[in-house]
Amino acid sequence: MSAGNARPSDAPAVAWTPGGPYVNTMGDPWRPAQYEKFRDQRAQPFFDLLGLVEPDAQLRAVDLGCGTGELTSELHRRLACQATLGIDTSPAMLERAAAHAGADLRFEIADLASFEAEAPFDLVFSNAAVQWVPDHPRLFERLRRLVAPGGQLALQMPANHDHPSHLAARAVAAQAPFAAALGGYTRQIPVLSPEHYAELLYGLGFAQQHVRLQVYPHVLGSRDDVVEWVKGTLLTDYEKRLSPPQFAAFLAAYREELATRLPASSPFFYPFKRLLLWARG
Repeated sequence: MSAGNARPSDAPAVAWTPGGPYVNTMGDPWRPAQYEKFRDQRAQPFFDLLGLVEPDAQLRAVDLGCGTGELTSELHRRLACQATLGIDTSPAMLERAAAHAGADLRFEIADLASFEAEAPFDLVFSNAAVQWVPDHPRLFERLRRLVAPGGQLALQMPANHDHPSHLAARAVAAQAPFAAALGGYTRQIPVLSPEHYAELLYGLGFAQQHVRLQVYPHVLGSRDDVVEWVKGTLLTDYEKRLSPPQFAAFLAAYREELATRLPASSPFFYPFKRLLLWARG
């Protein structure tokens, strides 16, 4: 997660000259401080997912998309794991995670989209990360291979892609001049329906499963806080494809588009849907 290039909400829009798609050489658009602005709200689904995991003796666990490592350390402690590995693609996040590392808890840079292990794990866990990986049927086949016989799979993923906060981003990305700057790219959401995941888990041979769609009721200060929320997650996908001036202009256009789709109420009620999946092999 890179240092922020986004302008403050009251700063003027930045002009820029349209050109070809921008190549972001910074590589890491994630900013831990931005992501953690809503730390408690983002943490609750983790603890709900952790509550689905059945404690087993001598667990070997992997946390795919571990972020700052704080919640990974909670998983390691609460389940009394024998060994836990956290992986993430963000150097900024892993720099923060290093403070939580210990003899039985370690962190590595790796991409969950291609992660492989020498031996399977008793628990494959992922909180709010697999939604970044396309082709979930194929992804779940690979995750299944990471789960040891009799082991557990526990995943939480946002499923709020039909909310105005997400639809507004796609609408802005499809508009000029951003469509040209992005090379026609818009964020495609790979998240499937709950029943589709239930079918996937069954087809992959899991003997037990729990799949549910849950709405988390977030009460934010105002509509502007929705912008701050998605700046730490969804909009990073556009930020890494735009130059700093382009992203500042994109953010201003997104704010304006969102104002046409959401009421200007204060406090602001932000319902957020998430999928929680647990299965045992």
